[in-house]
Amino acid sequence: MKRVLLTACVAATLLMNSCSTVPLTGRSRLDLVSNDQVLPMAFQAYSEFLTENKTTVLPASNAQALKVKTIGSRLISAVQTYMNNNNYGNLIKDYKWEVNVVQNNEKNAWCMPGGKIVVYTGILPVTQDDAGLATVMGHEIAHAIAGHSAERMSSEMVAQGLGTLGGVALSKNPKTQSIFNTLYGVGTPVAMLKFSRNQELEADRLGLIFMAMAGYNPQSSVSFWNRMAAASANAQKPAEFLSTHPSDATRIAQIQKYLPEAQQYYKK
Repeated sequence: MKRVLLTACVAATLLMNSCSTVPLTGRSRLDLVSNDQVLPMAFQAYSEFLTENKTTVLPASNAQALKVKTIGSRLISAVQTYMNNNNYGNLIKDYKWEVNVVQNNEKNAWCMPGGKIVVYTGILPVTQDDAGLATVMGHEIAHAIAGHSAERMSSEMVAQGLGTLGGVALSKNPKTQSIFNTLYGVGTPVAMLKFSRNQELEADRLGLIFMAMAGYNPQSSVSFWNRMAAASANAQKPAEFLSTHPSDATRIAQIQKYLPEAQQYYKK
């Protein structure tokens, strides 16, 4: 019994000392894995994705790709400036930012840890304009900046008993790699981490601020999410409590609440 209690106390101490703070929101997050561990896996997975989809990756000279990359560049520059000016530069110092556009009818986009971004052409008719696209890309970049993937991995590790005592996310631990592969769907056509509803809303909040920093009016995000809701109105979606994403109504209502904060960062 004493050994069990000692183990529990050590584990609790480890977890309390394994937290970090999300930039801007100030939320405390569980952080058992570092960039040194996550980024190499992300870079490899991104490279494999591009290789597997090389026939559908649009060339930089393509008009759609050029537009996405231009907006991505503005967002990345704004995020880098904010992070470096507010003592968060160490969180992105090893990022290798990259933006690619993939010819795919799915309404999707994602950003892996380390700044590896993909936008599918299927979402472009819904984004419609620069601000709509900035809404999507700002949201996805926010997932990376908030460390949602590392947080999710940390939670999975604790659930599997890998986050206690000496078993904290060793880079050579095959179980850690397995968790990453499972979360990102490595080996499947779409490499995309499924985030929780709370993380989705946090990414909405940060994404609004990032697009505002980049010179895009965050008010435009409401129009985008209304279009997104209309575009998926006929699709079968699970009830909100069964989904990792908030309902359209919940998301739009929360965005309305976040807008006054984001507007403070907006300059035309």
